[in-house]
Amino acid sequence: MSTEFNVTETLDVKGASCPMPVVKTKNAIDDLGEGDVLEVLATDSGSMSDIQGWADGTPGVSLLDQVEDGDVYRHYVEKTE
Repeated sequence: MSTEFNVTETLDVKGASCPMPVVKTKNAIDDLGEGDVLEVLATDSGSMSDIQGWADGTPGVSLLDQVEDGDVYRHYVEKTE
């Protein structure tokens, strides 16, 4: 699996369950600059819909892609403003 994104930072939330993947993603993205891409690694299958919903409802972020990689869910979130 390869992505076309230039990942700025990786956030490992494997083992955390709802709502922590979203909470930690929000905190991490707040510390990034415009155009930066955060890769989030999670093992909670609910993170697929949770992070999608959070990104859809949050100005200034864009969910670029989500990939199921075995038992790890990879989310790529860009800070857009």
